[in-house]
Amino acid sequence: MRHPRWIAAGAAGALALGTLAAAAPPATAATTDNLSVDFAATTGDFRGGASGTLYGLGDDGAPTQALINGAHITNTSQKAPYGTQHPSGDALKIEKGFFSKNGTQLDIYVQDYYPDWAYNGGNRPGDDRTYNQADGTYTNQPNGIWDYLEVVEFVTEAVATKSAYPDKYVFIPFNEPDAGNWYANWDFFNQQFLPDWKAAVDKIRQVYARHGLTPVIGGPGDAAWRADRTAVWLDYAKQTNTLPEFMIWHELGIDNLATYRSHYNEYRKLEAERGISPRQINITEYGLLRDMGVPGQLIQWFSMFEDTKVDAQTAYWNYAGNFSDNSARPNGANAGWWMFKWYGDLAGSKTVKVTPPQLNVADTLQGIGAIDTTDKKATVLYGGSGADTVSLALNGLSSSTFGSRVDVEVREAPLSGAEGLAATPRVVARLSGVAVSNGSLQVSVPNYDRYAGYQVVVTPQRDAVPSTAQVWSTSIEAENTAITGARVYDQSPTGNGGWMFLASHGRDVGSFNNASAKADWSVTVPRDGTYRFQVIGATPGTPGRHALFVDGVNRTTVQYTADLALNDNSRWKYRGSAEVQIALTKGTHTLSLRASADGSSVLPNSDITLDKFVLTDVTDGEATVYPASTIRLAGSAALAYDVSGSRGAARVGADGRADVYATAFQSGYYDVKVDYRTTGASDVAVDLNGRRAATGTANAAGTWSTTARLHMSEGINEIEVRSQAGIALTAVTTTRVASADSAAIKVEAESGTRAGGARIGTYDAASGTNVSGGQFVGNLGNGTGNTLSIARSDGFNTAGDFNIVVKYANAEVSGRHDYNPQVVDRRLQVTEAGKGRVGEGYFRYTYAWNSFWERTIPVTLTSTNGAIILGNDGPWAPDIDYVVIAPARLGQPTTVKIS
Repeated sequence: MRHPRWIAAGAAGALALGTLAAAAPPATAATTDNLSVDFAATTGDFRGGASGTLYGLGDDGAPTQALINGAHITNTSQKAPYGTQHPSGDALKIEKGFFSKNGTQLDIYVQDYYPDWAYNGGNRPGDDRTYNQADGTYTNQPNGIWDYLEVVEFVTEAVATKSAYPDKYVFIPFNEPDAGNWYANWDFFNQQFLPDWKAAVDKIRQVYARHGLTPVIGGPGDAAWRADRTAVWLDYAKQTNTLPEFMIWHELGIDNLATYRSHYNEYRKLEAERGISPRQINITEYGLLRDMGVPGQLIQWFSMFEDTKVDAQTAYWNYAGNFSDNSARPNGANAGWWMFKWYGDLAGSKTVKVTPPQLNVADTLQGIGAIDTTDKKATVLYGGSGADTVSLALNGLSSSTFGSRVDVEVREAPLSGAEGLAATPRVVARLSGVAVSNGSLQVSVPNYDRYAGYQVVVTPQRDAVPSTAQVWSTSIEAENTAITGARVYDQSPTGNGGWMFLASHGRDVGSFNNASAKADWSVTVPRDGTYRFQVIGATPGTPGRHALFVDGVNRTTVQYTADLALNDNSRWKYRGSAEVQIALTKGTHTLSLRASADGSSVLPNSDITLDKFVLTDVTDGEATVYPASTIRLAGSAALAYDVSGSRGAARVGADGRADVYATAFQSGYYDVKVDYRTTGASDVAVDLNGRRAATGTANAAGTWSTTARLHMSEGINEIEVRSQAGIALTAVTTTRVASADSAAIKVEAESGTRAGGARIGTYDAASGTNVSGGQFVGNLGNGTGNTLSIARSDGFNTAGDFNIVVKYANAEVSGRHDYNPQVVDRRLQVTEAGKGRVGEGYFRYTYAWNSFWERTIPVTLTSTNGAIILGNDGPWAPDIDYVVIAPARLGQPTTVKIS
């Protein structure tokens, strides 16, 4: 479990300080990797278990429901109820959100009841305590019962009596017994682990039986594949009738990308030799720091586990509540999240044979292929190639399913850093109505780098989706800009034995810590307009700033929030993103990111590593189209091709649903447009983030568009489309309408009314903070008396649905751990005076007290004058910079007949 195998880092390569345009490598011939997919050779039902996580969920709402649902995580391992190994991650606290849509199996590490790592100091406990089974407390008196067996009983009883889903739990009584947890010695394993295994299994079964339940158990939980130990354990477990339902071990090293399949085969052979029916398998920890948040790495793991139809969970190397570094900020997607989402989209399909250039070789091109004959959709997910181009041989495209011509769309998710916001993946290759020859099609795709991930979707030729073009966007690696006063560093994917976070294209720019440091990018934009400039980089542990010059003029400040800087593995490598908007005229400009605004003094905490710059045209609101072919369909909803004019649309009826996971770079108002076709009078309903947001009515047959102006949260937003009478959904489009934000009311926390010990705090601008106006309100919560009240005023003096966007900071930690930051999610409760509680949410760690992020709490207000009161009747609430109170919808939805 979470045990860093520290390997001394090699010296990082660096280019010397000075002025340079990053030197191009020597000219080499273009390279191509080949990936072959045979859609006629199915390999089984899609399992979808490879995107599980260990401690991926922290508390209820951390991560948010939109992130959980979009990632389609089916299994997770969490802390035993009331455990003390980590401050968050308690299974009982996160189960509701986990099981709300896609979760099927919640594993618990029973030993995580203990506070220390290794458990109990690494020593098997004896009989030194007497536990009170009513509340888990103990006295230091022996009672003739093995201490750990009392823990097992308490934990099992808690799940059996306090969980709403006790039949969906998997009990893992031992974690890494072969490593530092009690049974590493071979003789001790034989003499003690085996009877201890039986005792623990018997106790779990006994407790569940007294509640009329049958438990599901997993084990042995070794830190690595151990054939010799497993053979002995299987013999014993079979003999004593204690075989688990799930076989569990871990695959944590770089080499396991090459060796896992042999371990799997060896295990299945051990089962067969003993006449044991095949167990389900869960690799409850896999991967290293270098794999997390990196689509091209994740797909290599996903493909192995999906190929062998097992469940698997990304290892927990940092803190709980971000899917093991596969989400960004409180509600955002990084590139890794998009690979999770794409993988989840394959639910209901059958996997097919994929032939990569090399199988069982680490850090190479790998992929997953799947076909859904109901939707007539073929999908390929791939990544890991270091070649310039990936050539896809798509075979087995049956004419009975796809016809003679198909549409192909390829989307790309390049590395964005652990905390860097990733946009909805862009289409990088498109073929419309291309002929299929003998069931085969060849598609060549330019490859960004080995860390990017790709999704290929093939459907029969569709009718045109709404014509909104993809907005213009371009990017450059920071090392490819003209660098002055800084260094370009190599970041090897195998550096420090894999104990590091990866940089796009394997390099970044550092030592950006002097007044001469700058990175100049000459870029040509297509028109006059507003552009979003995004910097992906690492701000080590404290917020910081850079100046952005355009053509020699200082135009704005780039404000960074803090990133993880726990140790040398994360400091300057755990990357986030910062975004600003600038006006540019058509033509070529030099964008110069600088550590100094005046050329003589550095800006606060400017020593920030730079990985990549992205420039995107947002002049017209960055309209983003989600065509039916990419929308996740549930229930009876399915793509259909039998109605001219809407071929390839999603048929959604009373028992179906269409789910869109839409990106918003800013919280604020967006026009959400639903395009559909009807065969008669019909209806459409739109839910946003779990709340009914809009309805529309089509009064006759035709092509229709229903649009609502809705308030969306920064990050990922879940849009659910339904219809009782039935529609053919062609697309959902979101468009930012920043001018409408005037309908939202911003209230600085310090202007509200404080009660109890709530206080105004200040941060000096020289600290690099991103606090608004230098002030915030802290000491909220820790009881009902310490609150912040906001009087109702114009803009939110009516009853109705609102979003409360809270700009907050939370850097609380509790206890210590050798390598997991022991972060605490702080809860904020919202009360409407005279009416009671109207909302609450857990607010995740922001890395520094002077670093503020935002999180949205949806509320329904029922009065016109009841003040909004913020606090927490339990522990401390987060510090608050300001809140924005926004009506959930502006005006009434409009439904327009297009044809």
